[in-house]
Amino acid sequence: MADQNAEFPTIIGPDASFKGEMSFEKGLRLHGKFEGRIHTPGRLHIAKEAKMQADVEAGAIVIEGDVRGNLNASDRIELKNNARYEGDLQAGKLVVDEGATLIGHVQVGPDAQKRSGPSPVSANRPVPAAAAPQNQPNQPK
Repeated sequence: MADQNAEFPTIIGPDASFKGEMSFEKGLRLHGKFEGRIHTPGRLHIAKEAKMQADVEAGAIVIEGDVRGNLNASDRIELKNNARYEGDLQAGKLVVDEGATLIGHVQVGPDAQKRSGPSPVSANRPVPAAAAPQNQPNQPK
């Protein structure tokens, strides 16, 4: 338990509701509700009972609860089996457990992190032509 508190020294409890901008250095575990923006080089953990509507830039993000918004993680994003995520995400690594819900646009890998500027494009946009298979045999040109 001591390691848990060291990794997430800030906790927003299940009876708390917070709106605004938040920044922190180490880690935050959200059990309640949050709406707004988060910026941290540390870790963000959205617990199973949590609800969040926010744009986030973080070192790492773990989602077990309900999240809407754009996420950008310099290291990784993990969607656990109870996660419900809707939005655009950008991360060095992405782990999606069986049972998780993901609706949105995804950019993962070293090239995704090299991009600068705002979060990825809207989830309603079609897959870019660069992602389509190239040089398909037996098709007229």
